[in-house]
Amino acid sequence: MVSDAGTYSPVPLDLVERAPKVLLHDHLDGGLRPLTVVELAEETGYADLPSTDPDELARWFAAAAYSGSLERYLETFRHTVGVTQTADALRRVARECAEDLAADGVVYAEVRFAPELHLERGLDPHQVVEEVLAGFAEGQRLAAAAGHRIRVGVLLTAMRTATHSRQIAELSVEYRDRGVVGFDIAGAEAGFPPTRHLDAFEYLRRENAHFTIHAGEAFGLPSIWEALQWCGADRLGHGVRIVDDIEIGPDGEAHLGRLAAYVRDCRIPLEMCPSSNVQTGAADSIETHPIGLLRRLGFRVTVNTDNRLMSGTSMTHEMELLSAAFGYGLNDMQWFAINAMKSAFIPFDERLVIINDHIKPQFTALRAVLAERLTERI
Repeated sequence: MVSDAGTYSPVPLDLVERAPKVLLHDHLDGGLRPLTVVELAEETGYADLPSTDPDELARWFAAAAYSGSLERYLETFRHTVGVTQTADALRRVARECAEDLAADGVVYAEVRFAPELHLERGLDPHQVVEEVLAGFAEGQRLAAAAGHRIRVGVLLTAMRTATHSRQIAELSVEYRDRGVVGFDIAGAEAGFPPTRHLDAFEYLRRENAHFTIHAGEAFGLPSIWEALQWCGADRLGHGVRIVDDIEIGPDGEAHLGRLAAYVRDCRIPLEMCPSSNVQTGAADSIETHPIGLLRRLGFRVTVNTDNRLMSGTSMTHEMELLSAAFGYGLNDMQWFAINAMKSAFIPFDERLVIINDHIKPQFTALRAVLAERLTERI
């Protein structure tokens, strides 16, 4: 009966909430609590919020983000970045981020942010990084005290529309033994290919440093190809457009093009963010999201939130949506979690500890709980 419990769908919400989760793609400035945005605006004198009521503000973010355009989606960050220009604000949002993710069942997270966006009130990039790292350390301690175990690593992001990527790459190497685990570039894809930042990526490769690249979200296969074959990315941020290189024949068989085959064969992790992809137009709906096909074909797919405030989401919500759309059970959720943990930018032995001592035992326990419930129904 326990084996049946692993494939049973939809998974009851309370078990989805309790399931251990691994999150690789989450933006710090996209995950603020609405109340925190309001309070920080008042504290820092930021006067441009569309509403100072937390509930109304949350609805505004969700509505503004649901535009079908990545460019319009990114405009919402003007407000969250606007209220995080001080040391206290950065420390607070990092602390709350760790607490919120831990309460959502996340046992390991890599959270990214762009230091260059938080310099308007006199902070320098080093101060920005140190305040965020301190906030995450506080949040992890508070989460542990509340009975939730989480480890948070930081990805430093450079904006692909700017020219500071080499400096941010050097910063990520400088802090890699103090909580920073990797590097990323983000922002509008169209017109700003990854190769504009080739100097940063070549530097990181010389330094044996990890990096991921936003690619294949708003732009197609050329962006993915450049990220992998020119820049040498370890992972792809989103990567949903890899389906453009997959053809489904009349017999229902999938035929992979050379790039798609390379991504699958080399086990390139795909940091997929279902709700966000629907909002920005990268996918038409959750039900038709490429994650279903890619999971079936054995790509190394991971599930992520992207921006919890803008998408009004959480890891629990993303898993719940996928369970309903694709019939995923606890076994699938464990597969996603282990995929993500295998793909994390921390040492191999540390990844194994989280997989073997936390993820697998917790899913075994959840399957036993569900099996007992199913037995009681008979």
